[in-house]
Amino acid sequence: MKIALASDHAGYAEKERLKPLLEELGIEFEDLGSVSEESVDYPDYARKVAERVAHGEAEQGLLVCGSGTGMAIAANKVPGVRAAVAWTEETARLARQHNDANVLAIGARTTPLGEIPKIVRAWFAANFDGGRHAARVAKITEIEKGLGA
Repeated sequence: MKIALASDHAGYAEKERLKPLLEELGIEFEDLGSVSEESVDYPDYARKVAERVAHGEAEQGLLVCGSGTGMAIAANKVPGVRAAVAWTEETARLARQHNDANVLAIGARTTPLGEIPKIVRAWFAANFDGGRHAARVAKITEIEKGLGA
């Protein structure tokens, strides 16, 4: 699996700590920045990851910022992206299983650091369940395309 990885300044240190875990899990990643804890604009990095996922250049994305929320909001503006903020293993797993989320956003300032590797492991261990959830995800795509009622 190949993913796109990025953070803003608030998530930089945690992004760097996650790289060995990704390697351990056998996940190839492209680090799209940021490159330090110097202040940057998170939408720029969320967009880079989201576009890689939307264009099929990465199977999934992983974003780290202060709360995860800003990155998820920005990433979700790119058609084809379903970014989810996860703060527990369960929210990560359910985002994959029920929502077919393809971008994980984590808050480095709002999530206990010891939990973040567990969240990432849960995310990459989970798969979309399909079934009744497929119709719901299709409705999301309809909304995105302007076809929703």
